[in-house]
Amino acid sequence: MTDHLSFLTKMNKESAPWLAPPHCNLSDGCCLAQNCTSLNSEVSIWPSLVYSLICVVGLAGNTAVICVIARTPRMRSVTNVFILNLAIADDLFVLVLPASIVEHVLRRWPFGDLVCKAVLSIDHYNIFSSVYFVALMSVDRYAVVASALHSRCLVWRTRRLAWMLSVCVWVLVVLLVLPFTFFASVYVNPDDDTPSCVLTLPSPEPVWFAASRIYSLVLSFLLPVSTICILYGLMLHKLKRTRGKALDRAKRKMTVMVSVVLAVCLLCWTPFHLSTVVALTTELPGTPLLAGLSYFITCLSYANSCLNPFLYAFLDDSFRREFRKMLTFRMGTNS
Repeated sequence: MTDHLSFLTKMNKESAPWLAPPHCNLSDGCCLAQNCTSLNSEVSIWPSLVYSLICVVGLAGNTAVICVIARTPRMRSVTNVFILNLAIADDLFVLVLPASIVEHVLRRWPFGDLVCKAVLSIDHYNIFSSVYFVALMSVDRYAVVASALHSRCLVWRTRRLAWMLSVCVWVLVVLLVLPFTFFASVYVNPDDDTPSCVLTLPSPEPVWFAASRIYSLVLSFLLPVSTICILYGLMLHKLKRTRGKALDRAKRKMTVMVSVVLAVCLLCWTPFHLSTVVALTTELPGTPLLAGLSYFITCLSYANSCLNPFLYAFLDDSFRREFRKMLTFRMGTNS
């Protein structure tokens, strides 16, 4: 690293992208104002509490989903293969979230360079894999709906193919996140010797900063979301044209569940990616309101990792029944 203060950005959703000025560790909730200390002290306690809640709820919920699908043969459908992989991605994220919580509380990174790379990499795996697996589920739903409306049998739609596609998604995500893994490192601020886990970007710093934002915006949001919108547009068009051919109850309920999971995913992630556009086009003043809004957007994106299990339990009878069995079994063994 050069002897001058590098342009640092921590793109692990620790705060919305518009709060990413030069020489700033986003885990501290830095703002665009030069003096952020007073702003941090007012809002920094709440993200740690919310992150901790998301960690506990997300770990319990996603682990329950993994256990239900893994131990129940009749739950191993094609759609549930994608749901299983989505739960694994969310579980990986909440498992490393305590490291970010510790850094947030201590205002320093205490774990070293290797853990820093692992945490930032897994964090980005979550950003990409969440929407990619939802997109894969949307492709699957489109195929099911289209075949049902035309009375066709999808002989190629098997669990084996679902697993092959899931592995391809994981490989793609790992490749897409490699640049962030490469630039992730522990940076020690020369002013106060405080270590931070950040992305250390080379010169010219502003160009690399903009490029990294555009890279994430296009590949983790615009491209997959555009694909999803096209598929759902085609699906609605087909349903409208074939009013007399209704889906059976099981297919209809599964389509509704996937649609709700998609809607919640977009609700949680759209504000974060919109803030990327703000970061690229606008320079906002640092205010307590802006800092609080940034933390809210961050918590909203984090929350997506713990909401899906509740959606499954609320919208799918099989998941709800298996969750109840698991809870009853656990209570019985503890009594």
